[in-house]
Amino acid sequence: MPNSSSITPHSSFTIFPAIDLREGKVVRLSEGDPDRQTTYGDNPRAWAQRWMAEGAQWLHVINLDGAFGQASANNLAVLNQILGTGVKVQFGGGLRGKSNLRAAFEAGISRAVVGTAAIENPSLVDWALDTFGPERIAVGIDARDGQVMVRGWSKSAGVSALDLARDLHARGLVWCNFTDVARDGMQTGLNVAATADLAEASGLNVVASGGVATLDDVRRAHAANLSGLIIGRALYESNFSLSEAFDVMSNE
Repeated sequence: MPNSSSITPHSSFTIFPAIDLREGKVVRLSEGDPDRQTTYGDNPRAWAQRWMAEGAQWLHVINLDGAFGQASANNLAVLNQILGTGVKVQFGGGLRGKSNLRAAFEAGISRAVVGTAAIENPSLVDWALDTFGPERIAVGIDARDGQVMVRGWSKSAGVSALDLARDLHARGLVWCNFTDVARDGMQTGLNVAATADLAEASGLNVVASGGVATLDDVRRAHAANLSGLIIGRALYESNFSLSEAFDVMSNE
């Protein structure tokens, strides 16, 4: 990995507060495990408004029920409420077909995150890039020990994160969200080294996710030439405020 002290921070680094939805409620899972859930209330719109008040221009909204292949009506209704605030939304979770991708964009999202389908239905990514444009499509590469996980992180895809990222970049992908599954929701620190290596080796704009615990994680991600950072539990547990995270960026 390049020495982060010698890297110029990405000029369009974006912080995405995460709103993970399950049965219409705001939750966080530990390592993506549905049996290890913490609930942070049943008013996702209020959380969206709070993050906007603290300076967020984007939100990362995930339909966990969709990711697990379950009914998603409650979460989709909540998504519409969040979109009503006017914030830009990067949305994912169960987007595995043309119809639900179209529906998400028609609802008003700014960027769709395709996960499992990037492995199981690669032509969907090609279609989405052609139909909506590369700035509006991201692939969520979620990995454990460098291997891609799918189906709500419950199954190994049998391919490395780096091989998948390189293939997707060659096919026209620009944006990628990279999550170290073993760290997600655990507040054990962001895996900056693996994320920066993926960005450098693949040529993708990579947004980091998984394990953010302190403002030092924000500082390291910002310094590592990444394109952004998704923050979840650390904000909900008040480890630091979103305003403080933005201050870290502005003070560097």
